[in-house]
Amino acid sequence: MIIDHTNPYYKGRWTNSGSNRFNGAYYYSKEIVENIIPLIKTDRSWVTVNIPQDNNEPQFCQCGCEHAIVFIHNNLHPENYDWLSKYKDLILVCGVPETCDKVKHLGTPIYLPLSVDTEEVLTHETEKTKGVCFAGRWSKHLGGKFCANHDIITGLPRDRFLDKIAQYEKCFAVGRVAIEAKVLGCEILPYDPRFPDPSVWKVLDNKDAAEILQNKLNEIEGHG
Repeated sequence: MIIDHTNPYYKGRWTNSGSNRFNGAYYYSKEIVENIIPLIKTDRSWVTVNIPQDNNEPQFCQCGCEHAIVFIHNNLHPENYDWLSKYKDLILVCGVPETCDKVKHLGTPIYLPLSVDTEEVLTHETEKTKGVCFAGRWSKHLGGKFCANHDIITGLPRDRFLDKIAQYEKCFAVGRVAIEAKVLGCEILPYDPRFPDPSVWKVLDNKDAAEILQNKLNEIEGHG
């Protein structure tokens, strides 16, 4: 069982989210399903998006969440995943080490560094003709303190988003966007006080992340 970005309830919310639908969780889910899950040997279900139940929605998560591997995307507000408390035997995959401690009451947390499809990202590589940009959600830009004139890249489908980032020498970015920008040859500039050192964002391909995840799952399940 895989509950992912193709779930009709998640897709409905995604479609009605305006430019915010072009967010990291959606595209990361696609890569998890395409590049990571097929390489993992496990009998567990998968949950790659956050689609909590509420009183206005059917019990669409009732099946598939027990004995599941859940990817936690929201590091700023991991409490948004507290709906998982009703399910048992969960492994929670966190892309930021500090998030592991914040969700450990929900299951067994593991840290898996964020990864990207490096081969696909490199198809967007182009000549650098521009200086500095911010790349990410508009809400994150509003919360940042910047010390340089820069262009803003936000609210775009992934291909157009990467095409634009590739043109810049330097990029204010965090998370997977920072990793993608690094792959495209950009110097990463810090803006989020949680991540003052941009070197924290290491280039890691999805397939290599799958190997790391498999090893961690083997440790948890007691397989050699």
